[in-house]
Amino acid sequence: MPDHFGEQLAPVPALMAAATATTELKVGALVFDNDYKHPVVLAKELATIDVLSGGRLEVGIGAGWMQTDYDQSGIPMDPPGVRVSRMEEGIAVIKGCFATGPYSFTGEHYTITGYEGLPKPVQASPPFLIGGGAKRVLSIAGREAQIVGINPSIHSGQADAAAAQNGAADETDKKLGWVKEAAGDRYADLEINLLQFAAIVTDDRKGTAEMMAPLFGLPVDQLDTYPHACIGTIEEIAESLEARRQRWDASYIVFQGFDGTTMEAMAPVVAKLRGT
Repeated sequence: MPDHFGEQLAPVPALMAAATATTELKVGALVFDNDYKHPVVLAKELATIDVLSGGRLEVGIGAGWMQTDYDQSGIPMDPPGVRVSRMEEGIAVIKGCFATGPYSFTGEHYTITGYEGLPKPVQASPPFLIGGGAKRVLSIAGREAQIVGINPSIHSGQADAAAAQNGAADETDKKLGWVKEAAGDRYADLEINLLQFAAIVTDDRKGTAEMMAPLFGLPVDQLDTYPHACIGTIEEIAESLEARRQRWDASYIVFQGFDGTTMEAMAPVVAKLRGT
């Protein structure tokens, strides 16, 4: 679930509804905006989801990027460096709340004093999912997360052509290098996540790519290796995902779509690749 102020459902109750309706599905936000809730409040809600779901929580956390959310809500949108610093402290606070015993923390943005942090999650250390497109955030993710999302950098506060171009294959190579550098020996234990902006099943891959390329602001030939779009037959999409795993170690692919059509379209891909 995303964490924005548009027409989508609020993530906490929606994730709990999904967990209640299933037995194995992991649930998490992609991602909670650290600015929208104090991390002590978010930690309690997350731990509650983990308890009620029997340990199926993933903790997605980010620094915030969508300009309209801040404009419409009146929440101050501080400069990126401030938001990232606050997120980094928020990660430390959430992890501290999950840990055994009372927790205290003193930072520039948060001060926690002897907080017990109950309930504790079922998982000893719920996995964190942290994504980004700039070196600092990806370095934090490499150090702190178990799942690292390599995303386009959205400098403008909206998903535009510049953001799409920043997600190109050569840029993704560079970003993966930042993650590896920050993660060091723990890199082998990380999952690499790639978000998909488009997922289209078609017998006319070339024609569809020619139609889509201007929307991404990219040459048609770059869509063949673009990490954030899946276009083609079921077999072609499966092959492209396998190629991404070879090039970027990407095994955690996110398909978007609130009406269910994208998920239904990708179900044969999931079935084809499951267990490989």
